[in-house]
Amino acid sequence: MNFPDNLKYTKDHEWIKIEGETATIGITDFAQSELGDIVYVDISTKGDILEKDAVFGTVEAVKTVSDLFMPISGQVMEVNKILDQKPQSVNDDAYGDGWMIKITLSNPADAAHLLSAEDYKKLIGVA
Repeated sequence: MNFPDNLKYTKDHEWIKIEGETATIGITDFAQSELGDIVYVDISTKGDILEKDAVFGTVEAVKTVSDLFMPISGQVMEVNKILDQKPQSVNDDAYGDGWMIKITLSNPADAAHLLSAEDYKKLIGVA
């Protein structure tokens, strides 16, 4: 299982890559493996300003539907269009083609609560 050190993580199994005032968000390799085959990703929050922990969409696997949570407050600027046609991209490449949204951060200081790769591995019991 893959846990890139250049990303931050949440207890809800999202990852975030912060670059200045913007960030890319998706679900972790661990989360996609637990969900199984992803068949649909529903994100209709483009343009919305969402607070940390707000639901920004859902991901549907063969046997379950899971909410997607904002790791940090911000405005949803872009949704990954690839996922409309190829939701399995999340399974195939969770940290690459399977990204979900890009946001403009409301308060970059909020990132202080995010987990490092090592802390996330401890959380899920693989450290």
